[in-house]
Amino acid sequence: MDQRKTLLIQTAFIGDVILATAMLEKLHSTHPEAEIHFLVRKGNESLFKGHPYIHKVLVFDKSRKYRNLFKIIKEIRATRYDYVINAQRFFTTGLITALSRGKITIGFDKNPLSLFFNVAIAHQIGDKHETDRNQSLIASITDEHTAKPRLYPTNEDFIKIETYLTDSFICIAPTSVWFTKQYPKDEWIKFIDKVPENLAVYLLGAPDDTMACEQIVSATQHSKTINLAGKLSLLQSAALMHKAKMNYVNDSAPMHLCSAVNAPVAAIYCSTIPDFGFGPLADQSFIIETSKELNCRPCGLHGHRACPEQHFDCAYSIDQQRMLDLLTVT
Repeated sequence: MDQRKTLLIQTAFIGDVILATAMLEKLHSTHPEAEIHFLVRKGNESLFKGHPYIHKVLVFDKSRKYRNLFKIIKEIRATRYDYVINAQRFFTTGLITALSRGKITIGFDKNPLSLFFNVAIAHQIGDKHETDRNQSLIASITDEHTAKPRLYPTNEDFIKIETYLTDSFICIAPTSVWFTKQYPKDEWIKFIDKVPENLAVYLLGAPDDTMACEQIVSATQHSKTINLAGKLSLLQSAALMHKAKMNYVNDSAPMHLCSAVNAPVAAIYCSTIPDFGFGPLADQSFIIETSKELNCRPCGLHGHRACPEQHFDCAYSIDQQRMLDLLTVT
């Protein structure tokens, strides 16, 4: 495989892309001379600014999906990759893979176009971590051992966050795309009010999360709570989380940012469960979830826009003392 060109495909959301970097780490460690390209959806390319192992980032702009789909297929076909490795199970990336003209195409058997891959690997949610599932795609050209995901904030990223390092601090990423994956706003406020005043509290998120974070800042009595949503890039957020005493996150992308920079993390699970295979991988990882037996939990792999039972007990029954205790053990 050395000196050959390999394309990794993961055009899903940020967390999925971060977890797929474990394959990148493994491929590089096994075949350091290989030229690795990575196809991601538009918006996720910033994760790989200055990345030492990626030779090229390809960007699929889904805003004009079919026009740009065939444009990216044309670019991939012209490159003639030796390996095309697809970590997704959906039609669009299956089509990219099938039409790639790659010498060896590899993907999961659940992809509707897996019949046209050279190698189709069995996929099963719940049997192992997502990084282990992805590792099975490249086991034949590396080995059976899974690497950890990793991102590489630049020196500029660490310089950007220096102004926030004057106090000891924690980070909280309070939002999520899915309502039932998101620890409730009023519960975050109650928790922050209990955080010792000597700790700064930085709220992280995308620009779209600015208002939600500002509502938390306005309601809390904690005097050192600062809204940084929309003010830091993904890599800058990862750099800040790396320096934090603890990071409190939902079952969402910020959890995987912590894994990728080995930052201490408390992952709060509401409607979902770690057994789905998307749990934290940092050395200091803690799972926070309800101890209450709920017949309705989990209610789905990705969560819902509202609690199907209308009580959201999986979130409201979480004991915050467990969250606070982590400030004394780290």
